[in-house]
Amino acid sequence: MEGLKVLRSTQIIILGICFVIATIASTVIFSNGLLQIRKFSSEVITVTGSAEKKIVSDYIVWKGEFSRRAPELKSAYVMLQEDLTKVKEYLTSQGVEDYELVILPVNTKVLYKKNEKGYDTNEIEGYLLSQGIEVKSYDVKKIDEVSRQSTELIVQDIQFISQPPEYFYTKLAELKVEMLAKATEDAKQRAISMAKSTGNKIGAIRSAKMGVFQITPVTSTDVSWYGENDTSSLEKKVMAVVTASFAIE
Repeated sequence: MEGLKVLRSTQIIILGICFVIATIASTVIFSNGLLQIRKFSSEVITVTGSAEKKIVSDYIVWKGEFSRRAPELKSAYVMLQEDLTKVKEYLTSQGVEDYELVILPVNTKVLYKKNEKGYDTNEIEGYLLSQGIEVKSYDVKKIDEVSRQSTELIVQDIQFISQPPEYFYTKLAELKVEMLAKATEDAKQRAISMAKSTGNKIGAIRSAKMGVFQITPVTSTDVSWYGENDTSSLEKKVMAVVTASFAIE
């Protein structure tokens, strides 16, 4: 009987020792894991990379407007339609295709006589009618030249006003993918250089955040937090920015 009590006491002691050892072991393992997690979270290097490329616009939008003024609405409209015919003939002679040309609606403005103080009265003096044309084309060079020469219509007694063309790049989606890859690679090279100067190496990329695209004239240095999108220049400069974090080994 006495031997049985001793045996039970021994088993309890051994079980207690095992429990203590297991607790210590799990604590060590957990601590090491926590240290690894902390190391994973803190030992990183964050850099900003960029890529830049010059492009030439491949799509153009150009608008022009002409107007007529007359005491009677009908007279003004008849003259405006005659001008429209001449404008279309001119553009056709310059190589503008029908599918590239959009005729915009007629705008009508009622003109009132002024009193001695320069204010409008209720008496109608005449009507001012205006109409616009819009040309959209992938033949950028052709339409660009037409926009510059269109004031020749003035010789035909047409009150034509030419607006500055707008230039676009239609392959921007594909370009963004290319530019982001280059910007990320630039960020990696910067991280390598910075880590090397302290005797370290970089590991896997932890995170990457794309910045805004800047599309500006070639000679411009303008940037903005929401991104620039220039349409005034035929030749443009595109810049992409990426902020990336890399592990330090």
